[in-house]
Amino acid sequence: MSLRSSVEKKGKEVTQVIGFSQGNKKTWRNIKTDTIEQGEFTKFETEDGRLVMVNTKNVDWVEVML
Repeated sequence: MSLRSSVEKKGKEVTQVIGFSQGNKKTWRNIKTDTIEQGEFTKFETEDGRLVMVNTKNVDWVEVML
């Protein structure tokens, strides 16, 4: 059984909109799905080399698009 993110099923790169508990939202484009690691902080890399770390306890929802 793979423990990789189910987002990988959408493709090699996706766009994610993340809604935070304070009502803010942030969009990240060109996320490399094979770099997503889930834990206390969810970490992922974008195609342009940025490393993003999101504190998951502050997230209410996530929308994934191609």
